[in-house]
This record gives sequence, structure tokens and C-alpha cells, in this order.
Amino acid sequence: MKHIILMIAVIILFLITGTDTFSQGFNSVSTPDGVNVIAAGNAGKIYRSTNGGNTWASYNQGAVDFKSVTSYDNNVWIAGSDGKVYKTLKTVSIINPIETGTTGSINSICFINNDIGYLCGDGGIVYKTINGGMNWSPSNAGISNVKLNSISFADLQNGIAAGNNGTLFITGDAGQTWNLEVTGTTRNLLKSKYFSDGMAVTGEYGVLLTKQTSSPWMSVNTRISTDITGITGQDVNNIHVCGGGGFIRNNKNGSSKFLNFETNPMLANLVDIFYYDNDIAFAVSSLNYAIIRTTNSGQSWELPSGTNVVFQWQTKLSSASGIGNNLCIHPNDRNAMFVAYGSKVFVSRDRGNTWLQIATMTGTGITNGRAHSFYVSPVDTNIWMAAIDNVSTDKVVRSSDYGVTWSIVHQQNFSAYGQPLEMDQNDPNTYYFVPDGGGFWKSVNNGLTFTQISSYAFLSPCDIIVMWDSSNVLYIGESSPSRVYKSSNSGVNWQIVLTSTGSEIPSMSNSVFDKSIAYATTFSTLLWKSSNHGNNWSNILSQPGSGWGSDLCREDPGVYLYGTYSGSTAYLTTNSGASFGTSSITGSGAGAGIIVPERGYMLAQQTSGLQKLNITYTVLTSANENVISLIAPEKYDLRQNYPNPFNPSTSIKFDLPYSANVSLKVYNQLGKEVQVLADGFRNAGSYEINFDASQLSSGVYFYKLVSADISLTKKMMLIK
Repeated sequence: MKHIILMIAVIILFLITGTDTFSQGFNSVSTPDGVNVIAAGNAGKIYRSTNGGNTWASYNQGAVDFKSVTSYDNNVWIAGSDGKVYKTLKTVSIINPIETGTTGSINSICFINNDIGYLCGDGGIVYKTINGGMNWSPSNAGISNVKLNSISFADLQNGIAAGNNGTLFITGDAGQTWNLEVTGTTRNLLKSKYFSDGMAVTGEYGVLLTKQTSSPWMSVNTRISTDITGITGQDVNNIHVCGGGGFIRNNKNGSSKFLNFETNPMLANLVDIFYYDNDIAFAVSSLNYAIIRTTNSGQSWELPSGTNVVFQWQTKLSSASGIGNNLCIHPNDRNAMFVAYGSKVFVSRDRGNTWLQIATMTGTGITNGRAHSFYVSPVDTNIWMAAIDNVSTDKVVRSSDYGVTWSIVHQQNFSAYGQPLEMDQNDPNTYYFVPDGGGFWKSVNNGLTFTQISSYAFLSPCDIIVMWDSSNVLYIGESSPSRVYKSSNSGVNWQIVLTSTGSEIPSMSNSVFDKSIAYATTFSTLLWKSSNHGNNWSNILSQPGSGWGSDLCREDPGVYLYGTYSGSTAYLTTNSGASFGTSSITGSGAGAGIIVPERGYMLAQQTSGLQKLNITYTVLTSANENVISLIAPEKYDLRQNYPNPFNPSTSIKFDLPYSANVSLKVYNQLGKEVQVLADGFRNAGSYEINFDASQLSSGVYFYKLVSADISLTKKMMLIK
């Protein structure tokens, strides 16, 4: 399998050593001042930044899973899965575990000031502290035995706690008593935020609830099936949420449906977001250690300096006779996906990783043809529709028993390489069919019968799309010549809105979030975009290969992916087409079908097999520091690095008998400082720092430990 790096996110601007590449990431992030930032995750992993998130240092704190982090002034508190709260300072310092009175998982923690804080967790626990987290006492009167996932306080009196099964509790007396709120959902609620002028709650399957101070709860139709896992902001009219495969949305400027999407480079789930003020914010994923940040109120986000992003397409299903776009998301299971190759139908229950053939499109008059369009009905998942070519006359076929038996509902030849059948996403009882030179057909009874509604003789039409929320508006991509047609009266009349070079318009895409947007690929070097409901089109990219399959991300309209007829290259934008990156698709065959359910979940149906995009992030950290012991040693000690000589990494241990500021730096033979390994406060104890010198040349180096009134130096040798 050929793996090719798509892009290197940022050129390394200065010498950075140490590399962390993990399969997991963070659960929470916080900053008390916008400069000192701390992120915490599973297996004791902590990242700290002292320069606003430009660079990071990595630390390990045992095996506990850190679930939530909060900060205030100089203090930082971290909630553990072991029932303990871990307290530290915003600068690099020791992390002290504190017993709380529970052994269950603490899922969320918040502090109102340096003294008063709250935590919540499994079993409906809520605890309160009035002395900065040193002692905790139960404060959950009125709360049932339910898993609580998030707690937030606006001031000394008013708080909110959100949990599983739609449970939401409110307090107005500093946590003495809690009252159950009616939310109207049974989905698990994941994050909550109490503002000075209202509240907001997020949850699974796109749940987003908001409430002005004196108004009832309002449910926002987010139009996604992915989870909203993070919430932050300054007030109820300036809320930012994140989740799914990496989307960030806000409701600024009166966008009650949160249709302001913040452009960001993360193509993996975002589980937490924290806005320090109106401009500075950080967000983390549980799948990697690349902490993204914005300094311009979410207009753009960036990865840490030196982050490498590798895009790898991996073969998940080897099959033949793939044509058109036969990928179809299960209507009721967001993790399930269908695809048709030839006359075979496959299903995946694990987001495209493994596939099983479950049906064959065959029956009276249906021979071994190739499916060009395939749908599973949201009205009844037993009903499947497909357009399939045939030896004599091409067919539209239907199954009402989950693909066991099939019947012909319409017969008419269509383009040899097109996608002639489309389900109306606004009304899934309605289907449209466009044959080759034979008018425009419509079914309003879930594909049982079709009626011709236009006699316009399209020339080898390739694709049909329906405008979201406006089924009277449709588009058809045609070949010979390459044109896009638009109808504003449900397909009765048509007008040409785009004429392009190339032999066809293989694929078109549009968005549920902004129906003015549409994309069209061409069997040439041109990619077209419309931002005014398809009336006018602009060429936004000229690429070497001929475009074919495409899709706009189902949770973020800024993400668009399309493949090429040669099949070897895919083009991806995360900023609405302002720029594109390329990746090499493995295997052979053309890029017929593309589907992007989430920002971090993309599939390509090649004619010879199905590919899934795997994205990995590698973050370079300044050092990886481990605390060996918190027992004060008898004296200062700087030990000889091991191994020595080394290539390219080595371990350096040192002992501190007293708590103090510490500096550990590396110098070359000329006395020039080449790397800072530690610089800040450390408690008494023994420490180990892993130093990666892959950026340095061979030679002799010196490392110096300075603390209080001592200075210790040792020599080491790098041999490459």
C-alpha cells in the first residue's frame, strides 16, 4: 500500500525536539490568561504551553484518565476518573492529587473563584469545595442516580448540571438543592454552560438547547447526527460549540441556528473548546494531540508549530464494477454505510472499516448489470431503490424486503457513466429519474411508479441534485456538451446556467446549511462553484486530472472533497474552496463516488474498490517530562544522560531537594544555547526528561541544571 503525505501543516520555525505520536488525545483544555494553557487526557497525559499554544511540552502523571480541566487566576484543577481532583498551577509545577470522598469517575469540574468550585460525575454525584479544592462535600440534593457529564456555574448561586438520558438539573442556591428541568430529549447531554444571561446545553446526535434568562428552553435544529461535545462563549448571543468530526459553529450576529462555521484544520473529533475571551480560544480532540487555537475570534484556527498531518487512503473493500455514486448512509444508524458494486450490495456497521455483502440485485428481467445509483429509504429501511444498467434496456429497480427480492419499476436507457436516479432529501417519498434523451421523470410514492413531468431531451445526463428545503429547485449535470441545467418549478422547465469545457458534469454537491452553495465537477481540469443558488458559477480550481465524484461534508459546508477519473488523486478543501490539498488514493480505478458524513469520516468508491481516508497528526513537543518521585532527595543531582553517546534521543534525570525555579538547558561547544528542556517552578523530587536531538548535528554538547544557588553541568555526545 502506498502512503503519501498530503501536507506538512507548518514549517518548523525554531529548534523543537521530542515527538509524540499517540492513538489517543485529550478530553479537556483550559487557560486562565490566554498564555499559559493546559490540556489533559487519558493515561495521565498533560500538555502545557507557556506561549499561548504556539509550542507545547508533554508530561505524564500516572495512569489516571483526566476527564476535565478548569482554571482560575494562578490555579488549575483537573478531574480524574479515579475520583480524585488534581491541583496544580498555571505554570509548570507539581500536580497534587486530592481525595474528594468518591471513587467514581469525576466527569466535570468548574471553579467560580480561587476558593469555590464544583464537580460532578457518575452516580449523580455533585461535590462542592470552599477552600480551593482541598476539601469536598456532597451537594446533590434533588439529583437522581444518573451519570452527570458536565457542571457549570455563572456565579456564586446559579449552576447547571447535565447528564445522560436528557437529564438536566438547575440550582439557584449555590448547590444546596437541584431541580429537574424538562428538556424534551432523551439523548445524553454532554456539556453545559451557565452564562450571566442564560444557559446552553449540548448532547448526542446534534442536540443543542439554549435558554435566555426568563425564556423557555429552545431546541436548535442543528441538522446533524453527530455529537456536540464542547461549548464555550461569553454570553447566550456569543456561544461556540464543537464536536463531530471537527466542526466549530457559533451563533454570533443573530445566527440562531448556529450557522457560522469557524474554519479550522482539524479533521478529527473535537471534544472540548475553551474561549478565554472574545478572540483567544483552544480546542482539543480525543484522537490526537494537536491542540488547535484561534487568536481572531474563530475567523481562522491553526495547528501548533511543527505539526505534521499525514493523509492515507486505505482499501477497505475490494470489488469490481463500481460506477456512479452508490454510497448511502444508513438512515437510522450513523455508523452504518451501504455501497453497491455491480449488482452486489454491501454494508458496513463500523464506519466503513469492514464490509459484508448482504444482497444481490437480481430478479425477473434483471441481469448482471451495474448499479449507478443506490438508496435506502429513510421512510422504511426495507425499501431500496437503484438504477442499474442492463443488457437490453436499463432499469430502475426496487426492493421492499431489504434486498431479498427485486422488481422493475421503470425501464429506460440512461448514461453509461451517470447517476440517473436521485432521492429528494426533503421528501424521501419522492424520487427523480433522468434518462438519456428521454425527458424527466418523478415518483411520489416511494419509487413504486414514475411519471414523466418534462419532455426535455437531456444529452447523457450524469447527475441530479435537489436544493435543500426547496424541492422545486433542481439541478442536472449533462454531458456532450458539459452543461448544468436548473429548474425552479419541480422539473417542468429547465434553463442552462453553466456551460463548461470537458465532456461532462460527472458530479454535483450542495449543502443543508446554505442552499445558495453548489459545486460541480467537470470531466476536464475545471471545478465550479455557485454561491447564488446555481444562477452563476465561478471556476475555483484548475487541476491536472479530470474531476468525477464529489461531496460536501454533511456537518460542515466548508469541507468539500472530490475525486478524479484517473482515481489516483483526491482534492480536499476545509475553507470553502479558498485552497485545496491533494492526497493519493491507493488501488486502481476511477474515483466514481465520494461521501463525507463528517469532517473526519470520508469514503471514496473507486471503480475497483472502496477506500477510507485515515488522517494522523504528529505534534513536536519541546520536551517530554516525567515525574519519577515526589519524595525530596537529600541533595541536588544531575545524572549522566543515558544512553551516551546517543542517536537521536537520550534521557536526563535530575534531583531537587527543595521546591524552586529550575532551568535545564543544552549548549553546544561554543557555549551557545540550543535547547531549553525545563524552565520554571518544580516541587522537590526526582525528574526525567526525554531529549530528542534529531534536529542537531553530531558533536559534543553540554547540559546545565540551574536552581537556587547551584549549577551543575555534564557533557554528552551525539553521533549520527
